[in-house]
Amino acid sequence: MQNNIIIINGPNINLLGDRDKSIYGNESYEELLSKCKNEATKKKINIDFYQSNIEGELVTKIQESRKLYDGMIINAAAFTHTSVAIRDALALFKKPCIELHISNIHKREEFRHKSLISDIVTGIICGLGTYGYILAINAIYEMIQNGNK
Repeated sequence: MQNNIIIINGPNINLLGDRDKSIYGNESYEELLSKCKNEATKKKINIDFYQSNIEGELVTKIQESRKLYDGMIINAAAFTHTSVAIRDALALFKKPCIELHISNIHKREEFRHKSLISDIVTGIICGLGTYGYILAINAIYEMIQNGNK
């Protein structure tokens, strides 16, 4: 088993550390990537990262990921609530996929309560801050090892 995973981040995630710190914390995007790389190294996971503020670029990356990765972690950010295109691309990714949110989307504005992708991903982590990425890496690792889809 190769253990190749990708973490895809949507709009504004690149501004972690600058965004509303009461919701997203103080950690920068670069610090988050470093923390994820360290966790992946412990598990002997090859990890790649992708971030875009552009919906079509995210769709293309999800499509390309089908042949390159054994699992995916996606924080589609605001596109979680609006993008049928991202949902359709994720539906074609027939491998373990975790939807991730730094904040608890159910404690925020009502329009954030609805996710267009929750019913097609393998699992969901939300509201645990950037630590959710570490949990997601460990969960994806276990799912790949156990053949969970």
